[in-house]
Amino acid sequence: MIRGSLILMAALLLGAAALPAAQVGLIKIDGAIGPASASYISRALDTAAGSDECLIIQLDTPGGLVDSASQIVEKIYSAKIPTVVYVAPAPARAGSAGVFITMAADVAVMAPHTRIGAAHPVELGAGGEVEKTDEVMKKKMENDTASFAKSIAQKRNRNEAWAVAAVVESASITAEEARDKKVIDFIAADLPDLLKQLDGREVNGKTLHTANATVVEIPMNPWEHFSLLFLRPEVMFILMLMVIYGIIGELSSPGAILPGVVGVIALILVLYMSAILPVSVTGLVLIGLAIALFITDVFATTHGVLTAGGIVTFFLGAMMLFSQSGPGYGLSLRWIIPATVITALFFVFVVGAGIRAQFQPASTGREGMVGKTVNALAPIDAAGGKVFIEGETWNAVSPVPVVAGQPVEVTGIRGLTLQVKPKN
Repeated sequence: MIRGSLILMAALLLGAAALPAAQVGLIKIDGAIGPASASYISRALDTAAGSDECLIIQLDTPGGLVDSASQIVEKIYSAKIPTVVYVAPAPARAGSAGVFITMAADVAVMAPHTRIGAAHPVELGAGGEVEKTDEVMKKKMENDTASFAKSIAQKRNRNEAWAVAAVVESASITAEEARDKKVIDFIAADLPDLLKQLDGREVNGKTLHTANATVVEIPMNPWEHFSLLFLRPEVMFILMLMVIYGIIGELSSPGAILPGVVGVIALILVLYMSAILPVSVTGLVLIGLAIALFITDVFATTHGVLTAGGIVTFFLGAMMLFSQSGPGYGLSLRWIIPATVITALFFVFVVGAGIRAQFQPASTGREGMVGKTVNALAPIDAAGGKVFIEGETWNAVSPVPVVAGQPVEVTGIRGLTLQVKPKN
């Protein structure tokens, strides 16, 4: 009997050893929350659902786009695997949109000396000035965002009052305060400590076994890497400048072809990005007005007044262009100031010269001979005569007789005969 028990125990031990070790998925979000982040988290949740105990989202963000955060929260709610948001390492933060993502997780954890908060929807522009939009619209945005934060706190049994304060009052607290206020579940010093504290916790009816779990990081795919770099306000702004320079440059110098092609391609990309990134219509209108002022000043004798107005208008338009975006998605002065200077120089020198050249009288060829003064090679009258011009001898007629050697002015061309008159 003893022998049978030993055999049974050995079999159980061998069977346990044969079982695969528990596995935990891990992704790291470091930077602003945007379309690329939303796509990455969504794919990671689907990937981890097949084999992992849970998915850990290690988070360090100043915030980002509320729309992207909303998509992430929706995906977390519908995930088939427990989600753990871990704000780390110190001094990481979960700011603005990061507040919603952290509180929406099944398990919210922070590392010591990290922080969470400041989720007010009215964001600062590139120059630090709050955009002066309609006060009623601001209040609507604030109330809607506060309701969003409150609904997340209610669903996850977290501190509703603080969730609303994070939006309305831009409240921000440390990890230790967040634990005490029941904004998060606990504090973990590092990843091994996190796995240890998660072990045995029941989430959505599933008991987690993470103490000895293998952590497998899920990397970004090529498209997500590209989106992270491409879907940025700075990239869209550069493409907008390419649209302006390319199309306007082609119109001012017809036949160049390359600027027009580049401008059209950039325009298609800008239209695609404008459907994803929050662009201010006011900013677009001001930039369009600036372009109109630059072009008008080429024709008008305003001594640069319209150009000066265009510079100011372009600068203000660029400032407002992404002023409604979240933290990490604004356009800084280091982009706006050089772009304003380069655009002004482009219109003053390149476009101005091109447009003026188109309206100047032709200076070469047949049309270029009109208005020139030459000496008659032979007597000229209504019947005919000869002049030497542009390296060639031409037939010429004059309503007033002209003697050989007398200066005449070319007044027109009829076929292969020049019309001339005596030059006083």
